[in-house]
Amino acid sequence: MSETEPVPVAAAEALNITDSNGTQALNASAKFVATPEGTALAYGSLVFMALLPIFFGALRSVTCSKSKNASDMPETITGRDAARFPIIASCTLFGLYLFFKVFSQEYINLLLSVYFFGLGVLALSHTMSPLMSRIFPDSFSNKQYQLLFTQGAEETKEEIVNYEFDTKNLVCLLISSVVGVWYLLKKHWIANNLFGLAFALNGVELLHLNNVSTGCILILSLCLQVFGTNVMVTVAKSFEAPIKLVFPQDLLERGLEASNFAMLGLGDIVIPGIFIALLLRFDVSLKKNSRTYFYSSFLAYIFGLGLTIFIMHTFKHAQPALLYLVPACVGFPVIVALIKGELTEMFRDQTTNHSSRK
Repeated sequence: MSETEPVPVAAAEALNITDSNGTQALNASAKFVATPEGTALAYGSLVFMALLPIFFGALRSVTCSKSKNASDMPETITGRDAARFPIIASCTLFGLYLFFKVFSQEYINLLLSVYFFGLGVLALSHTMSPLMSRIFPDSFSNKQYQLLFTQGAEETKEEIVNYEFDTKNLVCLLISSVVGVWYLLKKHWIANNLFGLAFALNGVELLHLNNVSTGCILILSLCLQVFGTNVMVTVAKSFEAPIKLVFPQDLLERGLEASNFAMLGLGDIVIPGIFIALLLRFDVSLKKNSRTYFYSSFLAYIFGLGLTIFIMHTFKHAQPALLYLVPACVGFPVIVALIKGELTEMFRDQTTNHSSRK
């Protein structure tokens, strides 16, 4: 889960200027001064891109939670996992920080690029699969395949890999591989964002919190983690991997070859996103044909992210987005639950909620 470690929204003043290949500019003092239009376009686009994986990932998490296929079952985060995660994430982040300080950044990023190439292709392929199912006509010959690896003789045969796929999945894999090669060779910001959006959507869809209490432990502890360190900003600027969404502030002046980026870490999307997805599943469990908690937390996320950008530009300094997102995403739904008298039910285990309503 270290791939989605939260990285704050960074102000232009806090970012390295990079060229289209992600190489740091030699003259750090000659920074591009973004126009108000360029800045508005960049941060507006970041907000829009952040909302996409949260909204669609939450919807897909509902379907995923009802799946009876063992291979499609989500990964459930328990209270113990939530308590340990900030420690594991901190150690991973600090380890990366030391690696970048001690070893050559070029070789580390080369190794990580190959690693994230494989992960990105699989994530993007999984993201595209439902869309491809709608695009292909019913007359399309969709053949089924199975990839099976076993170990041992007939009596003691044990399955190592048992993966079923079809022709549509192969088409998705081919398209994703093209994007992966583009990212690997050019490090273009559009390819980076395609992989980043896929990672974020898969994270929101497949990582499930078992109850609201666990979600509060997780995101509140991560919120406290952002204080008193420049480690996250340093790693975010050194890490040439699709763990953040970027958008150029000089797009209007330089087009697709723009190089002065604003950025938003995937952790600032996935961590609140899995909490918002939990609240959507809670709405579904209530069987009231209402999405009150989902929409209140979704609007809270927009408010928190907007507040982050406002504070950042007011004080001209990079801000940890979780510092504003967490109180908003937790506070708004809790207030709604208090008003509706459903606070106790909201903090019950979601498994209990589901079973009691069947």
